Amino acid sequence: MTITQLYYVLAVAEHQNFTKAAEKCFVTQPTLSMQIQKLEDQLDILIFDRSKKPIELTDVGRKIVTQAKNIVNESNRIQDIVDQQKGFIGGEFKLGIIPTVMPTLLPMFLKTFIKKHPKIKLKIEELTTEEIIYRINEGHLDAAIAATPLQNETIKERVLYFEPFVGYIPKGHKLHTKEKIKADELAIEDMLLLEDGHCFRDGVLNLCKAFKNHENDAFQLESGSIETLIKLSNEGLGMTLLPYLHTLDLNNKAKENLRYFEEPSPAREVSIIYHKSELKMQIIEAMQTVISGIIRGAIKFQDVKIISPLPQ
Repeated sequence: MTITQLYYVLAVAEHQNFTKAAEKCFVTQPTLSMQIQKLEDQLDILIFDRSKKPIELTDVGRKIVTQAKNIVNESNRIQDIVDQQKGFIGGEFKLGIIPTVMPTLLPMFLKTFIKKHPKIKLKIEELTTEEIIYRINEGHLDAAIAATPLQNETIKERVLYFEPFVGYIPKGHKLHTKEKIKADELAIEDMLLLEDGHCFRDGVLNLCKAFKNHENDAFQLESGSIETLIKLSNEGLGMTLLPYLHTLDLNNKAKENLRYFEEPSPAREVSIIYHKSELKMQIIEAMQTVISGIIRGAIKFQDVKIISPLPQ
């Protein structure tokens, strides 16, 4: 039994197809099939039911895949140990970032991080929290930046910063004349929200402690864009809440519509998250150091109340 064989098994289990798995592993399909067949012969069992389309795992195959993930992950730790011993910070690093963090945070830290750690080859994807958790658990992401806490037993979290919520309230709205706003003044029926699947939406709903009923709406927003929320708000269709970093690049006219909360300001906790197996920790720690250093000068709020992204 070899780690390579287990790697091939995991690829077939993921893609449910020998040809696609071989392409993913950069080997020929006969080579991959032969190695898996060799492993099945050695164990005297069938890992895959090849009569099914697409290919399915057998009952014992599912148990083997679970253990194979642990073995492959632990084998990767050997290279981590060597890299840490040598003080090497480099190699490929796959990072996911949620949509409401990506456009503001990434431009702030990416150039500095690349300059400081040129041997790291970053691969960055914009993904929802649900997609991120799945990919981390499947080994397709090394880490991600997301709103926390997630209360997921397979995921570890390192807090990067706390980002306050800010009201965007256009002229003519009943709250526009207020210097500071309170959470209990918000009406969910009057709130423009992101579409389902965005954790910032869940944070807003938790803050308002209600769920919006769309039955009497003249329209229903299905957009993942905060810029769309601002434009609709400017048209008098309601108010919205923005993450603080999104307010920094608004023009002066738009900033006249910003209203901050009375302290403690409701805020979201943004963390770098990764699998509990703690692979590539030297890169995760390097990224945490760079981001924390940059964000410290951008967000100066001290008295905040963290709103969980988990639906309540």
